[in-house]
Amino acid sequence: MSHQSELIASDILAYLKQHENKDLLRFITCGNVDDGKSTLIGRLLHDSKLIFEDQLAAIQKDSKKYNTTDEDIDLALLVDGLQAEREQGITIDVAYRYFSTEKRKFIIADCPGHEQYTRNMATGASTSDLAVILIDARRGVQTQTRRHSYIVSQLGIRHVIVAINKMDLVDFSQEVFDKIRDDYLAFAEHLAIPDIRFVPISALRGDNVVKPSERAPWYDGATFMQLLESVELSHDAALDAFRLPVQYVNRPHLDFRGFCGTIASGRVHPGDQIMVLPSGKTSKVKAIVTADGDLASAHVGQAVTLTLEDEIDCSRGDMIVRSGEVEPQVSAAFDAHIVWMNEVPLQVGKEYAFKLAGKNVFGRVEHILHRVDVNTMEQYAADELKLNEFGLCRVVVNAPVVFDAYRQCRGSGNLIVIDRLSNATAGAGMITGAAQSDSSAQDANELARLRAFELEFNALVRKHFPHWEAKDISQLLK
Repeated sequence: MSHQSELIASDILAYLKQHENKDLLRFITCGNVDDGKSTLIGRLLHDSKLIFEDQLAAIQKDSKKYNTTDEDIDLALLVDGLQAEREQGITIDVAYRYFSTEKRKFIIADCPGHEQYTRNMATGASTSDLAVILIDARRGVQTQTRRHSYIVSQLGIRHVIVAINKMDLVDFSQEVFDKIRDDYLAFAEHLAIPDIRFVPISALRGDNVVKPSERAPWYDGATFMQLLESVELSHDAALDAFRLPVQYVNRPHLDFRGFCGTIASGRVHPGDQIMVLPSGKTSKVKAIVTADGDLASAHVGQAVTLTLEDEIDCSRGDMIVRSGEVEPQVSAAFDAHIVWMNEVPLQVGKEYAFKLAGKNVFGRVEHILHRVDVNTMEQYAADELKLNEFGLCRVVVNAPVVFDAYRQCRGSGNLIVIDRLSNATAGAGMITGAAQSDSSAQDANELARLRAFELEFNALVRKHFPHWEAKDISQLLK
């Protein structure tokens, strides 16, 4: 085999030990259709010697079968897995690939370039740390380039590598490279992307992908692989405060009650004073429980179970935070950037299900503050959002929810919109903050407060006056 390390064949445990402490970079490749995204990933894996011999033989055979390139081997077939993708020579679904080098581990999301698959691209970008925007050197900045860059900025990705591909077709012209760079930077002034880097490449020929190109002597910067290995992620987290959205209450027997979830931000230790929101109840962390035993501390990204010193009310959808730190917002009305993913347009006033940080609530988009034209960045009035459109929306839900601004914390600032009839995911959103104090926001919060009181009163009645046979209204309000 032609894999990077002989350790896999000789000593798999040593290989795993060597790689377990490397940091992980998740990145997405996006750009216009046929800009060479899948070919770039294939070239990256091939030149890094990360392809097994049987994989190489299989794609050589498929290259002849589908005749998608004049070359002996079409490296894009390494990631274009669906039959429809191979026959059409395009990417439709999001394809994930894993590889590692001596310096870092990587997870790649190869996303489709067609406008009709923009929702797939948004899904792939939602968990990425870095975005690779491919631009065809012959075409320059295109509509999908702008669309994908806008999505990347809205999803809080702080690092972008603009790979100007197919430079071999323009004779590695520095003038072409400089013009595309200037055009993209002029457009990117309107986007919140602090780190943008450019590299001229030929994915088909391998220039500046893993090894420096001799055909572009004017470029003395890092190769594409070197940029991936050197990008610094440690300062990306905007929020250090502890956040644990409760996904499940684990009660296997009467002597154990734990609150399970994945830490969205910060760290936690046994003995920390915590608060449960939205109730505001406080306690102390008794233990941090995992399948491998109790921990002395836990940090962002870890799935843990917390046990508390006191028996306080805490259920799925609540959020555990550390007392004394910056608190998240609690409101039944908030604003969010929503990308619509359904063929049926988003309708103002229609009831949808919203899911955020483990909490399931019903609500509606009260009004669309504006729709964004991602090509020009101009804002327009709108009363609906169609498939693949973006808009800033005022959302009102039937119970108080706990959240941070998405740019502060992804794990507690994202949401999905679910169609109640089909149960299909209809949209995805990035919360900007609680709605400003207008009459609708005040009404929504007052209604949510009254509903919380009604639920608590109903529970007391059922507990102390069971002979009244009062119904459990919490089930009716779900």
